[in-house]
Amino acid sequence: MTTSPRTAELERIRRKVEAAERLSAGEGTLLFEPEVDLHAVGQLADEVRRRKNGDVVYYNVNAHLNPTNACVYRCRLCAYSCDADSPEAYVLDDEAMLARAREATEAGATELHLVGGLHPERDYDWYLGIVRMLHEAYPALHLKAFSAVEIARFAELSGKPIEAVLEELHKAGLGSLPGGGAEIFDPAVREKICPRKADADTWLDVHRTAHRLGIRSNATMLFGHVETAAQRIDHLIRLRDLQDETGGFQAFVPLSFHPQGTALSDLPRASAFDALRTVAVSRLMLDNVDHIKAYWISLGIGTAQTALAYGADDLDGTVRHEEIHHRAGADSPEILSVAQLRRLIREAGRQPLERASLYRPVETQNNSE
Repeated sequence: MTTSPRTAELERIRRKVEAAERLSAGEGTLLFEPEVDLHAVGQLADEVRRRKNGDVVYYNVNAHLNPTNACVYRCRLCAYSCDADSPEAYVLDDEAMLARAREATEAGATELHLVGGLHPERDYDWYLGIVRMLHEAYPALHLKAFSAVEIARFAELSGKPIEAVLEELHKAGLGSLPGGGAEIFDPAVREKICPRKADADTWLDVHRTAHRLGIRSNATMLFGHVETAAQRIDHLIRLRDLQDETGGFQAFVPLSFHPQGTALSDLPRASAFDALRTVAVSRLMLDNVDHIKAYWISLGIGTAQTALAYGADDLDGTVRHEEIHHRAGADSPEILSVAQLRRLIREAGRQPLERASLYRPVETQNNSE
């Protein structure tokens, strides 16, 4: 009985994974091939997950705040943003934003995820003032605020270096950076989906600078649109290289593209099988990143729960008031309770652990059970 070339290659990859050896770009691209057994890839990723995190699966109690949906960039991939003069445009006032933060705090949230559009008529000081206002009113609430694209725009608006912008925001109360805006780093892809947005080098430089200042961050990849497997792997390797340099990424979040309502609405939505393979390959390629999130808002609850057997060790959180994915047709609920998150994790055979934004366990009755 002969062994197929793909089977032999997968076996070589298995031996490297078991020896904790780094995978190459070619090996990562091969793992995306449909002929390579998805479940075999998932089993390898699950070994890495267990090695790094045991049977713990993290979640947090968090809420989202999007101050405005008006945006200068109007990316083709986005169903959330609109022009400032659109009837659908909004700008939250201070009272509304403080009310959201109060609601989050009263619900037990430890984190507020703060991102949104880049309004053409709002300057950097407006965004800086939001962070300062929220932090002064609710100092215990960790502000995971502003993607690298937003930070780069603030530098442009203010005429200040990225480092100075980050220092000011951090002093005002910014706790960490989310990973949004990365999309796919390849310039040919960005030209098709987000041509006006900050490029890959700028995104990476913002995070590099944040890490140098002691500000931790996440990283993302938007998959399932016009990119190829090789372009996904290039994206992951560029993240891996920066992590080798700085060690500042806490978690990686693969985001499934939702085409509804975007300028790319003719594209099919990525399948659950593609999502699971992407989670698994991400876990295998990003050997120096501790956590892989199965973001249930993006993947859907069933796929996210299944992804806990394909390398993921974090379900994100309760996610109160998420708008960006839901505007693009996400059929996931608006919010999950702590009880629901813990049930999903236990059903997957894992041990739930509530974390703070920087992965410190939260002292709660649930965590002491």
